[in-house]
Amino acid sequence: MTDKDFMRLALDWAAREPEEVPVGAVITKGGILVSAAHNQRERDAGALCHAEMLAIARAQEELGTRRLEGCTMYVTLEPCPMCAGALILAHIARVVFSAFDKQYGCCGSRYALPLDPAFHHRVACEGGLLAKESEALLGAFFSRRRGKGLM
Repeated sequence: MTDKDFMRLALDWAAREPEEVPVGAVITKGGILVSAAHNQRERDAGALCHAEMLAIARAQEELGTRRLEGCTMYVTLEPCPMCAGALILAHIARVVFSAFDKQYGCCGSRYALPLDPAFHHRVACEGGLLAKESEALLGAFFSRRRGKGLM
């Protein structure tokens, strides 16, 4: 499978829960799917239930290690500071994201935490893959929320 194929899978995961901000994440190793998740912050009433955090926890369980060396994460929205920090601490090799997040993005937009030389581990960051598809999904979600008076 290609980067686009894995990002399409992440987009599929993002769209699974209509009441959640549509973010999906998948983790691969050697071109093999290891884990996948979508946001569950509303469902679980948890600030830590970002798609990236859940995908990391599932991959660590699946691989039996906290170090996800050689793994790539595909995520539909640029990781926030918390998730960018988790990428570093999990030793993920690479993150490919779709839409840039100019407000909270910490893989290049607002800040590039995974590339900061203050940390021993660096995560290669690539953004913009299938960005239009992710932006459309996010835009439709927030339009529905505004229509319901929830924003």
